[in-house]
Order: sequence, then structure tokens, then C-alpha cells
Amino acid sequence: MRSITEISDEAFKFLAREFSKRDRSSQKLPAMRAKAKAIAVSEIPRLCHANDVRLSQEMLGGVRCLVVQPRIQKVDWPILYSFGGGMVEGSPEEDLPLIAPLCALTGARVIVPDYRLAPEHPWPAALDDSFAVYRFIASNYFASVGESAGGNLSLACMLKAKDEGLILPRAAAVLSPWCDLSNAGDSLSFNDGRDPTLTRANSDLAAGYYAGANKMDKPLISPLYGKFDTSFPPFLITTGTRDLLLSQAVRLSQRLLDCGVVVDLQVWEGLWHVFEWYEGLPEARQSIARIADHLTRGMADRG
Repeated sequence: MRSITEISDEAFKFLAREFSKRDRSSQKLPAMRAKAKAIAVSEIPRLCHANDVRLSQEMLGGVRCLVVQPRIQKVDWPILYSFGGGMVEGSPEEDLPLIAPLCALTGARVIVPDYRLAPEHPWPAALDDSFAVYRFIASNYFASVGESAGGNLSLACMLKAKDEGLILPRAAAVLSPWCDLSNAGDSLSFNDGRDPTLTRANSDLAAGYYAGANKMDKPLISPLYGKFDTSFPPFLITTGTRDLLLSQAVRLSQRLLDCGVVVDLQVWEGLWHVFEWYEGLPEARQSIARIADHLTRGMADRG
């Protein structure tokens, strides 16, 4: 485990801002989604130009996917990427601040399933969509990345693939993974109000929308409780000391280590839930560069 002990001026300025409270009630969600998607779409030209990538839409496994392609593709393996948003918000376009630089740094094609969202489509809809794409690309080796709820889906897809005898990714990274929808852990209390981007109330609400009447400790809902072994790829896990889900990242790291999986847990001082999304932070750029290096080395190490 590496703890990053300095915090940038940009991060201090971000934390000094006033943040409006998000309302994930079913009445507010449609408007929130539409506004966030519109902002993301408006940023596409800038992000593509800055990172020298291009976008396309493809149907893979019957699921619409955003495919992000570097101008010069350096490797023949793709990255299967799962976006976050608590299973109730988000889209592939909204994660471009992470995806575009990751694509540029690795030189790999990035495939992002546009999975269905709860509460309109509760579990297992998002997993079914994500796994349909996983199955489609799993004829050849690939890497896997997921942030927050996307980390959940990345892990759940691997567990499902293991059960069905499909190949596993050769390298994986999860950013502030939401891997236990029961929301157990100290940080769900002590970082509630310290994390500027996520609250316990919103996380609990999203968990209920997604899981419905199912038990929260079901491994394909909360992958922390799944069965891992040494066949799983080396993981890079990132989080911050203000991350509401810090405890889940720590518990996942320990769970994987106990099962013989190689893990690099990186805890960034003073930073919050999926801080990598905020491209103005030096720490975000550093962390994405480390993720790209981890994937590149992991794919090379396994031939």
C-alpha cells in the first residue's frame, strides 16, 4: 500500500468550494441525468482534442457502447471500462475526463458499455448489459477498469466470468470501488460530510434502487463477498482519505490479498471519492498515469 502524503493547492481550492446537495430521489433523477449528460456532451470536442482520441458508437453483445480510440493504437488489447454513478446516474460520455487520458496514455482502445440504470432497471440489468459486452470481447485478452459503481460491475463481471469459465482480464484497476452495497465500514460515518462529492444518504438511496428486494451481501450485488483466487489479475485500487468509500477500498484490498491476488492499494491524502474525475487536479493526472502504467505492465507481464 502506498499513501500519497501531499495535497496540491488545486485540491485545497476544490475543498474550499461550497457544494450543493445532490438529490437522488426518483423525481429528481431524470433532470439530473439530462443536465449532466448535456454538460458532458458539450465537453467532448475539447477532451478529444486535448487527448488526441476519437469516439464512435458500436453495438457489442447487443449493448450500445462508446468506443474511445487513440490516434495511434499502440497495443492490440482493449480496456473494458465501467462508468460510475451509483447505478442510478452516469453515462460513458460523463466519464471521458478519465477515459480519454487513459486511452491516450495506454494507446489502447477503450470500450464503455452504456448499461441500463436503476430504479427503472434494477439489478441485474446493469450487470447483464456489462456482462454481455464482457462475453463479447472475452475471446481475446483485455484489461478492466471501473470507477465507483463501475468498480462494482467490473468485479461482478469477473466473478460471473469465473463461474462460467470465461477468461479473466490480465490487469485490472478500480477507483473508489462501491463493492459493498450494505455500505458497512467506518468511512461511511467519519467521511460523511468530509467527502465533497458523495453522501451516505445518497449512497444508501442508490443501493436500495439497485438491489431492490435482494440481499445486499449477494456477491453479484456486493462483489466484496465473492470468491476470489490466484487466477484473478493484479489489481490497482485507488481511494483518498476523504473518500466516503475508503473503507470499502481497504476491505476489498485485504479480501483480495487474503485470496492470493496481487494488489496495489493507493490512498491519496486529503482526496475524495473518484478524485481522478477532476482533471484540473495534479493528483488526478498522476493517478491516471499510474493506472495506465499498471495496466500496461500487467498486460505485458502476462504475455
